Amino acid sequence: MAACQSIPDKFNNIYEVKNALNNAGLESANLIIGIDFTKSNEWTGRCSFDGKSLHQTCGPVQNPYQHVISVLGSTLLGYDDDKKIPCFGFGDASTHDQRVFSFYHHERPCDGVEGVLRRYKELLPHITLSGPTSFAPLIHAAIDIVKNSGNQFHILLIVADGQVTGTSAFQRGILTQQERETIDAIVTASNYPLSIIMVGVGDGPWNTMEAFDDAIPVRKFDNFQFVNYTEIMAEYRDATSRDIALAVEALMELPEQYEQIKNMNWIRESPFSIRNSVNVIPPPIPVTQEYQSSKPSPQVCYGNIQPPPNHFKARRHHRMVANS
Repeated sequence: MAACQSIPDKFNNIYEVKNALNNAGLESANLIIGIDFTKSNEWTGRCSFDGKSLHQTCGPVQNPYQHVISVLGSTLLGYDDDKKIPCFGFGDASTHDQRVFSFYHHERPCDGVEGVLRRYKELLPHITLSGPTSFAPLIHAAIDIVKNSGNQFHILLIVADGQVTGTSAFQRGILTQQERETIDAIVTASNYPLSIIMVGVGDGPWNTMEAFDDAIPVRKFDNFQFVNYTEIMAEYRDATSRDIALAVEALMELPEQYEQIKNMNWIRESPFSIRNSVNVIPPPIPVTQEYQSSKPSPQVCYGNIQPPPNHFKARRHHRMVANS
């Protein structure tokens, strides 16, 4: 399989992106969301989120995860016919880098963006942040959804505070297990009508994710787009400009990705059932609370837990997120 050609960023505003999607013939796209619950979320908001946990939900201001879900979920859901969003968590104490958990039992999807945000808040008190970070189980879970849909076009939105667990030697070809498995999963995903958007929240660093975006070899098409959320938030002052810039950057490669997928005749309409290739476990919440989503979610405050001594020094030295 030959290396794919990287798709350049070429749009300046959301209208250009939407026109390009219309010209590409995109009428329907199904959204999947994956959320990072690794422990580094407790300290990677040190600079970008006033020292708070990136998952803190107290107060009137949305945390970065809620903001990304709100903006991109609302933007992408316009192409989703049934407004049902399969959602998964990864990197917590129940999944580590081997599995994902579904937001609901039996992999029931969330109802729209508000349903995702509501369920996210319900789950937080029951989740123990852990690690390490691998996107591979999440990507394979998304591939299974695509297969079971009969190869309908899907978009996987990954929101994460850290890079895949590894070393500073990634760009020299020295890979950790998590890096290799994630790369292999992205390559495998390029055989399906699946676009992957990874939004990085928190302080970073993001050098490896930028390499993932442009340097992963042997794919059928460039199916992975990295978006630096914190950089966009710092560049624009008013909320509307921030939201628009985030949407433009996230959707930048979708028109050409969809064109390439169409040209390969991968999109079908008849669903069929397959056995899941990844272990999807139930959410860390009793099934008795499954249908209480109409009730207000409790306020959850994670403490501003400080990282271990020398953690930030180590991050700067290795240019990677430790154990995340």
